[in-house]
Amino acid sequence: MPAKPSAQSTVVWLQPQAPAKPAEGAPCNGCGLCCLAEPCPLGALVSRRRRGACVALRWSDADQRYWCGMVADPAGVTGLTHPWAVRAMSALAQRWIASGVGCDARLDVQAVPHGK
Repeated sequence: MPAKPSAQSTVVWLQPQAPAKPAEGAPCNGCGLCCLAEPCPLGALVSRRRRGACVALRWSDADQRYWCGMVADPAGVTGLTHPWAVRAMSALAQRWIASGVGCDARLDVQAVPHGK
């Protein structure tokens, strides 16, 4: 009898150019999987939800990666445009999401066969 999966599967759709998920602990490369699977505590606050993709996640065509909008474009996420507030929100967001600490997404990645 086949073993049942211990966790529920979640399907997320990535930009085709998105980088592959780094190993746990490796520097973030902007793959976007963690934020597409569920928002972090900051993302839950700005998304007003605890499930599904974070609304603050932004794709960058120029960089070919995802960025946290609260770090890269807090004005676009919140609507607040005062320069001091934007700088403060970006700095706080970097700290809250542990930017630069390393990948902490414990996700198993499986590619969907092409055409499905």
